[in-house]
Amino acid sequence: MRRRGLDLRRPVRRRLSNVVWWIMCGIVVLVFFILILTKEAQIDSRPSLSKRPYHYDRILEGLNITDEMLSPNSVTRQLTDQISIAKALVVIAKESNNLQYAWELSAQIRNSQTLLSNAATRRTPLIVGESETAVRDMALLLYQAQQLHYDSATMIMRLKAKIQALEEQMSSVSEKSSKYGQIAAEEVPKTLYCLGVRLTTEYFGNPNLQRKLKERKQLDAKLRDNSLYHFCVFSDNILASSVVVNSTALNYKNPYEVVFHLVTDEINYAAMKAWFAMNSFWGATVEVQKFDDFKWLNASYVPVLKQLQDAETQSYYFSGHNDGRIPIKFQNPKYLSMLNHLRFYIPEVFPALKKVVFLDDDIVVQKDLSGLFSIDLNGNVNGAVETCMETFHRYHKYLNYSHPLIRAHFDPDACGWAFGMNVFDLVEWRKRNVTGIYHYWQERNVDRTLWKLGTLPPGLLTFYGLTEALDPSWHVLGLGYTNVDPKLLEKGVVLHFNGNSKPWLKIGIEKYKPLWEKYVDYTHPLLQQCNFY
Repeated sequence: MRRRGLDLRRPVRRRLSNVVWWIMCGIVVLVFFILILTKEAQIDSRPSLSKRPYHYDRILEGLNITDEMLSPNSVTRQLTDQISIAKALVVIAKESNNLQYAWELSAQIRNSQTLLSNAATRRTPLIVGESETAVRDMALLLYQAQQLHYDSATMIMRLKAKIQALEEQMSSVSEKSSKYGQIAAEEVPKTLYCLGVRLTTEYFGNPNLQRKLKERKQLDAKLRDNSLYHFCVFSDNILASSVVVNSTALNYKNPYEVVFHLVTDEINYAAMKAWFAMNSFWGATVEVQKFDDFKWLNASYVPVLKQLQDAETQSYYFSGHNDGRIPIKFQNPKYLSMLNHLRFYIPEVFPALKKVVFLDDDIVVQKDLSGLFSIDLNGNVNGAVETCMETFHRYHKYLNYSHPLIRAHFDPDACGWAFGMNVFDLVEWRKRNVTGIYHYWQERNVDRTLWKLGTLPPGLLTFYGLTEALDPSWHVLGLGYTNVDPKLLEKGVVLHFNGNSKPWLKIGIEKYKPLWEKYVDYTHPLLQQCNFY
């Protein structure tokens, strides 16, 4: 078998493939160099940052900075920085009562500022020679700050201590202000005291007045006539009660149909009787009683009277001791006064009446109230204006919801309402034994854990689910402590001076006093004798 000969064409193919490979490599390298050159040309064609149009000059102009101040070797900038630091240290030195150091810094600041001002005036930059002394002297003063421990950490601690001291001082001043404001609100003005004394003298020494009082007893039938409009006020303030009666009768379409039932205490009874016998109120009938004559009002029936016999309660309200943990207003004995709590016994006070409007003595009436008696309460006992436009007047702001008894029975977001102008359906009241509900809650608050003070919290509990919301214009509140929208004042039927700033006190809000004072006859001889003006 013959052997196959060598194939002489193979080496030619290898050489050919090698040439192709080298050619391709060359092309790749050539393309690479072209790309590099193209990129460099693009970079060269871009404008430099320093030549780009930019609002750099405008920034400098707005900050009032010159090129000389931006120079790393600028004497002006060094002086400016020193002045800024020195100004801060002046404040710190004064806080530390180091007045000498503060004075030296201030003097050096003025010296440096003079150099800068002169340089700006002549429009030439400062040179090292003319500013060397000022820079050196300021540097020495700034170095002293380190020796005096005016570093940032120390000053932060000092400022924190100062803030804490100021907060404690503010708290003390606020507490004193609240205490003195409360005292001013509770004190009886000399003018009112004078009026009470003079009226009491008239009551016992004027035979004509006694004759008038006997004649008025013939009006007893009107006191029980349910076809008339009955109002009740519980107060020991003669002038305030007079304004309530006068403003109501004056704005009533038929004041002869108005009957006022006033209840006061033993001390003010004679004076109150005398005042309303001596003065006519547009034909309205006015009855004056004292709660001391109510035989049913005793400790065995009334929880508040029972609590007054408790030694701990007496100490809390009458000892005058306050450790600072309890606001002074919480210890005001008036919150245990029967004149405040009689509102929960209205059916017992007026057993013959079916419907009555309760008014506080710090209100003034601007319009006819007869419409209140035709409002349908939809089976509820109490008609009142709600005050829950803000969260502050929700139930959870008045009651202690950490107590399980409160938490289990009342919605914390239930809407609060206002005492001071309330329509009471006494028929429904008796049917639902509302006074018994009040007794239940009052007896469980002997230790003051359900609520702290006032008659509104027990009222919220007592009339829970038994209150019909009235139109807000019937009762406008806040004239005794805050600013009230003028539109509300104009539209309001009853204006309530709730708060410490009562209109008959010097601390009353001046712009609201005329709304109340226009129902006071300052020409009355007794008022002039007692310096009312």
